[in-house]
Amino acid sequence: IYTLFIGGILFLNCSRKTGIQENIFVSDLPLKGKTNSFYTSNRPPLIPNPLIKLPLGSIKPKGWVLNQLKLMAEGMVGHLPELSRFINEKSGWWTFKTRGWEELPYWLKGYHDLAYILNDKNMVNEANKWLEAALKSQQPDGYFGPPENKKNHDHWPNMIMLFIFRSHYEITKDPRIIPFMTKYFKWQLYIPRKYLLPESWQKYRGGDNLECVYWLYNHTGEPFLLELAKAIHEKTANWTDGIPTPHGVNICMGIREPGVYYQQSKEKRHIEAVERNYNTVMSEYGQVPGGMFAADENYREGYTGATQAAETCSMVEFMYSFESLIKITGEAKYADRIENIAFNSLPAAIMPNFKGLHYLTAPNLVQCDSGGIHNFQNTGTMLSFSPWKYRCCQHNVSQGWPYYSEHLWMATRNNGLAAILYAPSEVNARVGSGTKVTILEDTYYPFDEVVNFTIKTPEPVEFPLIFRIPGWCQNAKIYVNNKLKNKNPKPDNYVIIERLWKNNDRIKIIFPMKITLTLWKKVANSISINRGPLTYSLKIGENWKRCGGTDEWPEFEVFPSTPWNYGLIVNTNNPESSFKVVKKKGKMPFQPFESNSVPIELHGKGNKIPNWTLVNNCAGKLQKSPVKSDEKVEDIVLIPMGAAHLRISSFPTIGKGPDANEWKKVK
Repeated sequence: IYTLFIGGILFLNCSRKTGIQENIFVSDLPLKGKTNSFYTSNRPPLIPNPLIKLPLGSIKPKGWVLNQLKLMAEGMVGHLPELSRFINEKSGWWTFKTRGWEELPYWLKGYHDLAYILNDKNMVNEANKWLEAALKSQQPDGYFGPPENKKNHDHWPNMIMLFIFRSHYEITKDPRIIPFMTKYFKWQLYIPRKYLLPESWQKYRGGDNLECVYWLYNHTGEPFLLELAKAIHEKTANWTDGIPTPHGVNICMGIREPGVYYQQSKEKRHIEAVERNYNTVMSEYGQVPGGMFAADENYREGYTGATQAAETCSMVEFMYSFESLIKITGEAKYADRIENIAFNSLPAAIMPNFKGLHYLTAPNLVQCDSGGIHNFQNTGTMLSFSPWKYRCCQHNVSQGWPYYSEHLWMATRNNGLAAILYAPSEVNARVGSGTKVTILEDTYYPFDEVVNFTIKTPEPVEFPLIFRIPGWCQNAKIYVNNKLKNKNPKPDNYVIIERLWKNNDRIKIIFPMKITLTLWKKVANSISINRGPLTYSLKIGENWKRCGGTDEWPEFEVFPSTPWNYGLIVNTNNPESSFKVVKKKGKMPFQPFESNSVPIELHGKGNKIPNWTLVNNCAGKLQKSPVKSDEKVEDIVLIPMGAAHLRISSFPTIGKGPDANEWKKVK
């Protein structure tokens, strides 16, 4: 084996004894080179995209991910027509005479894909019932959907439906979809400009419309679509020069718009705007664990701490923005951001059995009551769990896990495959010269360090296989057929293995997960504890109390049954010395995101802080660390943040001596 460094890229040529040429290199981009021969990618003049979404149905989730999807189907997402007043045959999406807005498209966007991923015939029939109605609603001029939206010049609900048509075409190749979308986009192009995205949600969310225009252009190449794309960008709120709205969900959706348009403009200012806007929001309102930012409807000056919350809607939309951006840029950091939200924030927003959710979730959330007195912008019920309430989130949550599942693997240039988000799964795809291969991914990630892959191919086939190295990971090791091939690849990069792959070839990756801490200087020097992609929260006893609903679909408040006001005793220079990793024996639990069934815990030490109490039914605002405490040292247990429906995730630290601060009681 010999190595060669060129331009910061490591090349290894191996396996001369077997006669198999093998190239392994590390790059900050998945792959350069020719486009993919089998999967639709960007046509000129759009920039070549380094990663290409595989069609719906190509990826079969397994293990804990599949269980989330099953729970969705058995829970409120699968039964929302029974629960929601917006999904029935009185809806404007069925009669096309009454009002029909975003709710049904939100639900159908995830439900349709969920049905096909699970291959559930009853769900597929239900999804197609609504899709057929939308297809039949198209008017001679190209418009589709409830006429009231046309009268109001409101394109927003249709933007969501376009995603459903895309997915449907991917899985069925329904010949009606392409002409249907073509006709609709011609209608959009030729209406007076003053009626194209004139105001409200559609103006902030035009990036969704834009993305679907490019999808169709890549299938048809019709020039008018680029003209429409330019018009949509110009009519969308200006996300290039700043953040045009404080509304949390709008930010999570709109933040990607300049990046989407960059594919056509090729202007650096557009792609640079994405990261600048992200940093602007996160540097002030996102100084908390979990990947989200404080926007309990809108972000508000001064409301920046760990007790401030994010909407469930914003979680799934932020995840999708990063899923979209990684395809455009290939930058691995976007996968880290997806995982941060998916593992640490989204599960805690939903009941473990998926029979309810709440509107807002905070990193420090010590009771989920049904009252209306909190530190939030909105009054009324925001925190109790319900399948009946929270209108937008109730419907939009459906896209979270299905869309995550669809982006576990992606196609690449040079007819390769890339493992982007690590999870138990199976991918079926064409590679190389057209060979259909299956890759089995067996792992307990993110709860475990090891990911195993097995290649199934009817014939030897040469193609690049690409593995993302997470940004948190140092000293990753990759083995091919039990031989160490590459170690210490740079975080937030990709390891690319080009070789002749044979049936039953095996790859093993070890992502060492060390305990680290994040210091949140802007939030009173608080800290959060991480191991790999998971952040850990204090395990608080959860007392679930029914507060409404029906026997079949009850609503719940959750109150703490154990103390929560602890500061951590931690060696900030060597946090691993302060905690013991405790892995549960046996199989992965069916639902690992439940406080009493987590597969892993961290055991450490802490002291109570008596003056840290509830303020307006929320955990009191963090005060500057280190903090004095005369209370006895106690054993404490931390669990994965996503499993903690009650949680302290941003901790004060305990200190002694003149630098330690008194915690002042707040009345």
